[in-house]
Amino acid sequence: MQKISILIILACLLFSAAKAQDEKETTNQIYRLRIFSEINSTSWIHTQKAFAEAEAMNADAILVHLNTYGGQVIFADSIRTKILNSNIPVHVFIDNNAASAGALISIACDSIYMRPGANIGAATVVNQGGEQMPDKYQSYMRSTIRATAESHGKDTIITPTDTIIKWVRDPRIAEAMVDDRIRIPGVIDSGKVLTFTALEAIENGFCEGTAETVDEVVGKLKLKPYEMATFEPTFYDSIKGFVTSPVLQGLLVLLIIGGLYFELQSPGIGFPLAVSVAAAILYFAPLYIDGLAANWEILIFIIGVVLIGVEIFAIPGFGIAGISGIILALTGLTLSLLENTAFDFSPVDMSAFLTAMLTVFSGIFGGFIVSIWLSQKILTTTKGPFSKLALQTSQPLDQGYVSVDQGLRQLIGKTGSAFTVLRPSGRVEIDGKVYDARASEGFIEKDEKIEVTAFGSGQLVVRQIEG
Repeated sequence: MQKISILIILACLLFSAAKAQDEKETTNQIYRLRIFSEINSTSWIHTQKAFAEAEAMNADAILVHLNTYGGQVIFADSIRTKILNSNIPVHVFIDNNAASAGALISIACDSIYMRPGANIGAATVVNQGGEQMPDKYQSYMRSTIRATAESHGKDTIITPTDTIIKWVRDPRIAEAMVDDRIRIPGVIDSGKVLTFTALEAIENGFCEGTAETVDEVVGKLKLKPYEMATFEPTFYDSIKGFVTSPVLQGLLVLLIIGGLYFELQSPGIGFPLAVSVAAAILYFAPLYIDGLAANWEILIFIIGVVLIGVEIFAIPGFGIAGISGIILALTGLTLSLLENTAFDFSPVDMSAFLTAMLTVFSGIFGGFIVSIWLSQKILTTTKGPFSKLALQTSQPLDQGYVSVDQGLRQLIGKTGSAFTVLRPSGRVEIDGKVYDARASEGFIEKDEKIEVTAFGSGQLVVRQIEG
């Protein structure tokens, strides 16, 4: 009897353990990424890190909790591409707004859920002043959002009388969110950019349903029971997003070029070089830590700067060293912005390359413009912080100021000897004193007799005479 009781207890324990294990195996792992701000470089960095963490934990789904009025198209396109290429299903919960870049990101997701009263649409490309950009920008956005809608494919609907094939998300409707010229009967009239409310989005296939909370969204996705991990950005993640923004990167390039320019205009090593070095560190450090800027890319930039310095200080004229230095410096700055692996550039798309080029060259162009402007301010200002950085007084000739000693004219007609070889310039000795001189014709060997024939450009002009 005792043995039977023990067996019953063991059976109960095994059953409980099996049940617990079964419940554990059926608990869905969900990873949530919150985007509650403008779509920019910080959003893109957070997205990359969040997706990597979701893959590391073998998440069953990624939920993008979204509320944004839009942002920069280049980063929205990068996030869109990340979602479309994800091996983990990606769903979005629009908490209030998914405007412009937010609409593009939402349409890329596998399913869209919206809070009642939320909106999606208005994806026209505008500048910082809110004005609509030229059609070439709109054309790119139209194509991108249309392709994003097309990526979800088509549904086949079989009725008693017919078989209907329709887009899951109509590309034409998605395009109407960008182009106010598109007219879709019953959806949008011409002259208006399309924006959907939650109910309108459901009616037209751009929303799977409404929800008040994240938990309600998970329930409608049939992912309960679940455990949810939420991405929490570190302080470094936010700083890196700020430092790697194209605007700041262009400004850092400007400071690098401007600092080097002003350092070359002044003797010694001073504040401009310190600014240039600090800007270079801020430019390369986050890129290096993030794995974008490799050692060899930074080395290329340093070699380029060194060659430019050698060309300016050691080699007369401007030739191979200077040209090579400029090319290497620009190459280092540009490559450090690209996600290439060593010398393999196959993962780099053309838009990323063009963005890197635009960032670097706009910074250089701005650097030259600002450098020239500051040079003029420093040289012409008589008041303010720049007033003591340049000589503001003059030394007119009528007050006795001269650039060379005019008393040397009194040596014309005197004789002496060549203190060094004159080829044609050198030095001569007259009455026990040594002077700079230039031979009027040919070369004059050392110790040959000479006569001073003229004076000009701060030098005596001499000719050889027979001893």
